Amino acid sequence: MRIPQGLAEGVSYVLSLFYYTMMNDMPIPANRRKGRAAQTNAPGRFEAHDRVAVDDGWERDDDLPPLRTQVRVEMPRRVITQNTSPDLSFERSINPYRGCEHGCIYCFARPSHAYLGLSPGLDFETQLIARPDAPAVLARELRARGYVPKVIAIGTNTDPYQPIEKERKIMRGLLEVLAAHDHPVAIVTKGALIERDIDILAPMAARGLVRVGISVTTLDPATSRAMEPRVPAPARRLRAIRALSEAGIPVRVMVSPVVPALTDHELEAILAAAAQAGAIAASSIILRLPREVSGLFQDWLAQAYPDRAARIMGRVRELHGGRDYDPEFGARMTGQGEWARLMKARFDLACTRLGLAQRLPPLRSDLFALPARAGDQLSLF
Repeated sequence: MRIPQGLAEGVSYVLSLFYYTMMNDMPIPANRRKGRAAQTNAPGRFEAHDRVAVDDGWERDDDLPPLRTQVRVEMPRRVITQNTSPDLSFERSINPYRGCEHGCIYCFARPSHAYLGLSPGLDFETQLIARPDAPAVLARELRARGYVPKVIAIGTNTDPYQPIEKERKIMRGLLEVLAAHDHPVAIVTKGALIERDIDILAPMAARGLVRVGISVTTLDPATSRAMEPRVPAPARRLRAIRALSEAGIPVRVMVSPVVPALTDHELEAILAAAAQAGAIAASSIILRLPREVSGLFQDWLAQAYPDRAARIMGRVRELHGGRDYDPEFGARMTGQGEWARLMKARFDLACTRLGLAQRLPPLRSDLFALPARAGDQLSLF
């Protein structure tokens, strides 16, 4: 019996995913996870079973190919999500992708992969979900009766300019829709691919409709490559800040996260480099390790920086009231205690000296208008 090509590919994918899932909790050799930050692929917190590798005396053939990025497609009915967290500056957001190939080991979005039945570990970096219909769905939502425009944030969970965006162009499609409606948008990214969309962003910026946050965690390329293996190098991100700034797009540098005893000493240097590149504002967030992120980060730390792992985690717990993470609103991103106060004082002093604002003027919502469609009744005025 001949199996249709699409079905055959689907069966092959399911079988490979099944095998990969069964191997979740076994030690994954370094050559298989080259270019990835997570060390393991333990099941998420909602899974009923876990798997533990045990040496039974039989030799195993570990000559397996490197883990490749696989992308599945999701057809959403809605793309605008609502946020009610009191310590966040936005109420609405859009995520073009689930999972992120950038692979930042500290990423607070990793636990969200558990809702998909996938691991917050290597699955988060390699098993991605793309939403190609997002621009069309957004256009429909903006036309809903009674829609009231408010700033939409993009990049607050996973990065809209991660590597697969170069081919998928979902983020660009979203920007085209927002620009056509004169709708305000705030973008957060580490990806230099954002330069591709300057042709859309610059006219929006001229109308007070867009601002961009670029995250720079360190200026050291070796530290960056270890923590965030598929993110553009720090120098490349600074060039992106310059390109956006020269196009008239307001850029905020985000020194986030600050990793105590690893990157905290770079705070002033990062702010100075970003200001020189053209950033006009700055923000900073202390490292936070919610749910599965804590174990993943500690595994990575033991492998990448064993000489200072205990010191780093000791400082992290000091910042979060003796725990790996304190989820309390208002404190979860700033930390508590003397070290947190010292970091805030350093940040405030550097921003004042460099002329970096900590707040930017609000984006405009009064320009919002529905673009004409074929067959619409034209206005006489």
